[in-house]
Amino acid sequence: MKIIAIHAHHVCIPYDMGAPRQEFAGLKFATMDHLLIQVETDAGITGWGEGFGHTIIPATKAALECYVAPWFIGKDPTDIAALHREAAQHFHLFGGNGPVVYAHSGVDIALWDIAGKRAGLPLSQLLGGARRTEVRAYASLLRYGAPETVARICAERTAAGFKHIKLHEHSVAAVMAARDGAGPDIAIINDVNCPWTVAEALEMERAYRPACLFWLEEPVFPPEDHRGLARVRREGQTRISAGENAGGLHDFADSFEKGAVDIAQPSVTKIGGITQMRKIIALAEAHSVELIPHCAYFGPGNLASIHIVASLPTDTLLENLYANLEASPFGDAMTATGGKVSVPQGPGLGVEPDMRIVEKYRQGAVVSIP
Repeated sequence: MKIIAIHAHHVCIPYDMGAPRQEFAGLKFATMDHLLIQVETDAGITGWGEGFGHTIIPATKAALECYVAPWFIGKDPTDIAALHREAAQHFHLFGGNGPVVYAHSGVDIALWDIAGKRAGLPLSQLLGGARRTEVRAYASLLRYGAPETVARICAERTAAGFKHIKLHEHSVAAVMAARDGAGPDIAIINDVNCPWTVAEALEMERAYRPACLFWLEEPVFPPEDHRGLARVRREGQTRISAGENAGGLHDFADSFEKGAVDIAQPSVTKIGGITQMRKIIALAEAHSVELIPHCAYFGPGNLASIHIVASLPTDTLLENLYANLEASPFGDAMTATGGKVSVPQGPGLGVEPDMRIVEKYRQGAVVSIP
């Protein structure tokens, strides 16, 4: 079998988050953007992947078109592990994180989709077997800022059946409002996206304690400061998570060895795809670190994450980003009902995109290599 073509689809879909959009990561997201990567083979089997992501998609798409996709053309997609290593060695000149790795991640996910389709098995079966047919999800909210809005949205997500809610808030008032809105029995998480020095992070961890956070996510800048993060974990009283910004296996190894995290959060569209994710899962297990994947997207990366969570030995959580899309190429496959998401049972990722929706929301013409 040979890879004969790779197509890139940049899809931008309007969404609703239940309140006016606020600045998030320095930007206001007008749409939820996806980079869908379609890999065709001479056997007539097509795989779908997703490269990170959001407003960096033009850079990821350029990396895919200029270098990553041409390298894969003509390669045999069936030996995924060997092909992943060979590709990573060829791509390493461009760094261990960023658009080249994001593009490689998307192709890797597509290769696993192809493998599942060849075998006639869901991806979760290829990853060791699905231990559950549905996975528990936590509602991952965008940033709202206003405490009264945070309280309202948390109450709504609780009423929808979620037992875990993640915030992206900085103020103590907003975090306490979440606790008021969700009630005492709901696990509240806060992802602050790397804003503080170690001293500031320790101060904020103390200030958040009355809210009884389930975990505090990425409180230290830069995210590579594993020693500083370990100090926050050691001196604080709240569990610490990180990993969505990690640059692959060895970045996680350093984090684990320094005792920086209670919870590891690799992102399948950022760290090299499913092949690299499997290595990080094994490494986390060897270090007795809980693993809960980062999953702030709506394409094949989300589908892959569902299968990954279903295959883990522990009954862990799936991130479910609260942004109601105007339309989804994958229908309701990622929709949580009663706080749970069903594991697709079709071969590979288990769901094919609706190309009518892809074409409606695609930015520009499809780009094909070769």
